[in-house]
Amino acid sequence: MVRRSGNRFAVNATSAISTKGRMHFMVFTESFTAEVMCRFLDRLAGHFDHKVHLVVDGHFAHPDDVELHFLPPYSPELNPDELVNADLKHSLPKQHQAHDQAELAAEIRRFFHRRQRQPHIVRRYFGGPTVRCVLDENPMSF
Repeated sequence: MVRRSGNRFAVNATSAISTKGRMHFMVFTESFTAEVMCRFLDRLAGHFDHKVHLVVDGHFAHPDDVELHFLPPYSPELNPDELVNADLKHSLPKQHQAHDQAELAAEIRRFFHRRQRQPHIVRRYFGGPTVRCVLDENPMSF
């Protein structure tokens, strides 16, 4: 028997990964709106002194220092960041259930911080059986 409070809560996260093994992320509790995406993109762009090229899965926002390259609709198999989501869900502790939103957010942040220190694992997200990340003229630069 597993005891649970019955309370439901959620935490959202977004991330950007590179073929070089770099990972950037943001954990947040509000809905993933264009404003939240712009906040993430501004934070991401702040880590670089050159234009950042992103391959994204459908959100719209276009700050001057970020260029977006959109994946075709309904093509999660082309998005290596989908493997990040699967890894996150698989890696959350099975024996310990978060008791509230703050605890869940802390667990998710621990996962992302751990992966940031494991570029060899982040690079593997690009080598999945169905993931092929190709840009003609603009290499992804993280």
